[in-house]
Amino acid sequence: MNPANTAPAYPWLQHYPQGVPTTIDPDKYHSVLDLLESGFRDYADRVAFYNMGKTITYRELEVQSRNFAAWLQAKGLKKGDRIAIQMPNLLQFPVVMFGALRAGLIVVNTNPLYTPREMEHQFRDSGAVAIVILANFADKLDQVIAKTNIKTVIVSQIGDMLGGMKGAIVNFVVKRVRKMVPNYSLPGHHKLKQVLNEAGGYTYSRPEVSNQDLAFLQYTGGTTGLSKGASLTHRNILANMEQIFAWVSPLTDGGKTAEIIITALPLYHIFALTVNCLAFFSVGGKNVLITNPRDIPGFIKELRKHKFSVFTGINTLFAALMNHAEFSSIDFRSLKLSLGGGMALQDVVVRRWEKLTQSRLAEAYGLSEASPGVTANPLTDAARIGTVGVPLPSTEVIVATEAGEPLPAGERGELLVNGPQVMQGYWHKPEENEKVFVNGYLRTGDIAIMSEDGFFKIVDRKKEMILVSGFNVFPNEVEGVIVENPKVLEVGVTAAPHEKSGECVAAYIVKKDPSLTREEIVAFCRERLTGYKVPKVVEFREELPKSNVGKILRRKLREPND
Repeated sequence: MNPANTAPAYPWLQHYPQGVPTTIDPDKYHSVLDLLESGFRDYADRVAFYNMGKTITYRELEVQSRNFAAWLQAKGLKKGDRIAIQMPNLLQFPVVMFGALRAGLIVVNTNPLYTPREMEHQFRDSGAVAIVILANFADKLDQVIAKTNIKTVIVSQIGDMLGGMKGAIVNFVVKRVRKMVPNYSLPGHHKLKQVLNEAGGYTYSRPEVSNQDLAFLQYTGGTTGLSKGASLTHRNILANMEQIFAWVSPLTDGGKTAEIIITALPLYHIFALTVNCLAFFSVGGKNVLITNPRDIPGFIKELRKHKFSVFTGINTLFAALMNHAEFSSIDFRSLKLSLGGGMALQDVVVRRWEKLTQSRLAEAYGLSEASPGVTANPLTDAARIGTVGVPLPSTEVIVATEAGEPLPAGERGELLVNGPQVMQGYWHKPEENEKVFVNGYLRTGDIAIMSEDGFFKIVDRKKEMILVSGFNVFPNEVEGVIVENPKVLEVGVTAAPHEKSGECVAAYIVKKDPSLTREEIVAFCRERLTGYKVPKVVEFREELPKSNVGKILRRKLREPND
């Protein structure tokens, strides 16, 4: 992008805060290895990660990740081999992930809550030959490993890096008292704690890695079918890291002060991986890893221990925290920025969060295929609630027709994106790649509108659109209305079959006030929505189905309520 010559085509540039560049250098680092080595050198004595009362410094992380890389090389793993990592936010995650990258391997991030069927698909599709897995989930690997190419298995326990008696006690309680580790049989597997103890005896050989080499296979769930691996190069990841940090740079001092980042989203999720882990690693930040963010009382107890300056999350997480009585006991005086993504932020959640914390909650937008950041709201008064902001530096975004032709401002169409953060394609899926790229742009599958001055609003997922008698209904819009009802805690909206209109709107609601009735919801919606958008199906649930990062799974809303 050349702002001087193309400003009329990029109306959003006028909203860039002072100090934020319109372009970034995606080739600043030759590879993620260069980034890691720079961080290890420049911030050696700072704390890099914290978890369960234990810290690891940049210097300690350098040594342990290098040793792990050496161990992998000694076991015959070579550049380009795929290694799966399947664990929640624990100190061992950055050690093994950075070690794998330093060995030249391609990291396959895997959701710990996957079923054996989902694991088998991902491991077979990626061709993974090694895995680091938490013992709590090893029984599922036991069921499918014979159907995969995995030969090297490393099993970790929750307390492995907590040290001394504490680590031993945690592992004993998890396994023997809480019975959280089902029996498994993985002959020849290695224990991570032993691996790290013996790894210092091996010699590390730095591989030749360029920014065009693959760094991650990031599997995307999508809304239907089997997940696909987004092929992300070192350059893709580094570019998005630079874009994100450029965007937040007005609130930081370039690494002079160590930012403290609350990382409740799992590191295997692309949002936390790029934003929390890498962008703030590059400036010596401290990541506070939250292993179980669903334990809201425990989460709040942890938050009280830290003078955190950055908080990332999704709508349901922000809402859950604010709905707890102890939320007001947290000290927010150091908080500079909260960043929301992964799903639409509801207006009422944003306003309430900003009022309670006295800090900005900025909505951003991205997807795994874009490493993930595409747009973000300015971190100034120019931010607009209800939009996903404007494109990040060096990013081109258009709203387009099915054929990929740009639409004028104000018209609905599919959001397309082009930039150095966009994936190379889906792993070994040439037919899918032909469908997902058009005229050099990535199809996001999201329906959007651009305002005259360049702000983007996501209307909804293309595949989740509800068709009522030929009229399009977007679940986000209906959800945004229903959640404004003070008796509603959470809501998910999807399509239900209807004999007259083909489809109708169905709302699944968790009550905040037990007195809430179906009739109240319908009347509330009729006051705010045109007739065909009002739910014909209203069901109350104790909870809504969610992904491991807390995103409501609309495709599962119609499943029977157990």
